[in-house]
Amino acid sequence: MAKVLMKGNEALAEAAMRCGCRFFFGYPITPQTELAAYMAKKMQKNGGTFLQAESEVAAINMVYGAAGAGARVMTSSSSPGISLKQEGISYIAGADLPCLVVNIVRGGPGLGGIQPAQSDYFQATKGGGHGDYHLLVFAPSSVQELADMTSRAFDKADEYRMPAMIMGDGMLGQMMEPVEFKDPIDPATLPEKPWATTGTGMKRKKNIINSLYLTPEELENLCIEREKRYDKIRATEALYEEIQTEDADVIIAAYGTIARVAMSAVEAARAKGIKAGLIRPITLWPFPEKVFAKRAETAKCFLSVEMSMGQMVEDVRLSVNGKKPVYFYGRTGGMVPEQDAIVAEIEKCLKNSQSGMNN
Repeated sequence: MAKVLMKGNEALAEAAMRCGCRFFFGYPITPQTELAAYMAKKMQKNGGTFLQAESEVAAINMVYGAAGAGARVMTSSSSPGISLKQEGISYIAGADLPCLVVNIVRGGPGLGGIQPAQSDYFQATKGGGHGDYHLLVFAPSSVQELADMTSRAFDKADEYRMPAMIMGDGMLGQMMEPVEFKDPIDPATLPEKPWATTGTGMKRKKNIINSLYLTPEELENLCIEREKRYDKIRATEALYEEIQTEDADVIIAAYGTIARVAMSAVEAARAKGIKAGLIRPITLWPFPEKVFAKRAETAKCFLSVEMSMGQMVEDVRLSVNGKKPVYFYGRTGGMVPEQDAIVAEIEKCLKNSQSGMNN
């Protein structure tokens, strides 16, 4: 298929339908509304169901039902809408159900503004709702990656029987870029889900989907089993991109669209004779901690650049484990870090690390 020019929100919706998503339940909120609008136009034509629920709470519980029946299902929202879905997301995780949740992040807290931000990192990677659970969290940096990661998110959610999240920001959802899609798959070719509540036909024992276990020993065993799955994911599923890190004195950590600005800053710093590099986490959970630990052996310092007041920087510091100083630079409220400002921070971090100043 030839490349087409599309908004990020619309490209994600198209990619979801092409990889077998046949159910979408959501509620409009800027800056992701185009995703739901695209689904409203196209889902029925693709043999699926689109439903604008009466609220975000209703939408996530509809996702729970469809996921329990074995369907590929998704919902999308933006920051405060995702907050309203957190109880349902915890139920879905507790019932070991795969689904896709999309968060096109806006500035906050509260209602905030509709401009882009990355201030939902803690919510996405540290649980967000109640109980011991995680989401697979993917952070694309381009419209093409947005489409590609949609397929991967569904596949990995099915593989590990857990919810996945694609976390972008208002820029990524609204920007238009060329994108090439994979050929549509036949949903009938997807792997079977023998645990799903699809009816027994009197041929097997009935399946029950639930997250309520009143016996403490049983609940503890289930939580331990789930944590073993998480350990496997941590060991095998972390994705990242490294750029010019082999000889770098200063390594930037940045994800999503801001990583593109950070890459320009790396090039500008190199032009000034500063050995700068970039590590771009592609999965935010599991976090690619091993590559940061490895580069801490050679780099002089790290700089986490975010559209927040400082959230991912905590995971960078944990990964570096005190071996080298980790600094932070961020803008928030919808403001975007600029290339020249990042270069200035690179120079400052290098100077501070050489003088022995702590992070």
